[in-house]
Amino acid sequence: DKLKDLLELLPDHDLPEDLKSKHCKRCVVVGSGGILHGSELGHLLNQFDIVIRLNDAPVQGYTDHVGNKTTIRMTYPEGAPLSEHEYPPASLFVAVLFKSVDFNWLQAMVKNETL
Repeated sequence: DKLKDLLELLPDHDLPEDLKSKHCKRCVVVGSGGILHGSELGHLLNQFDIVIRLNDAPVQGYTDHVGNKTTIRMTYPEGAPLSEHEYPPASLFVAVLFKSVDFNWLQAMVKNETL
C-alpha cells in the first residue's frame, strides 16, 4: 500500500528521447571504488555511447581519470552525491530504492517535507 500511494504521487515519465533513441552499442559502468584514480582513462571512457555512474563516484576534479560524460547516475538515497555538479542536466538520475527508509526518503522529496 505504501508503494502504491507513493507511485500515485509521482508524475508519469518515460526515458528522455535522446536516451530512448540510443542504440547501446558500447556501455561502461563506472563505480565509486577509486580504482581509476591515476589511470588517465577519462578520454577513453568519454568515447562510450552510454556512461553509467554508480553511487557518489565523483567526476569533478577527476575528469582525467574517470571522464566527464554521465548518461545515467544510479544510486541509493544515502549514496547520492551531495554536489549539484555531479548531476549534469542531460543525464538521467535513477534512485535505487530497496529499504523502507528509501521509500520514506522519496516521499519526503516529492512532498518537499523533512525526513
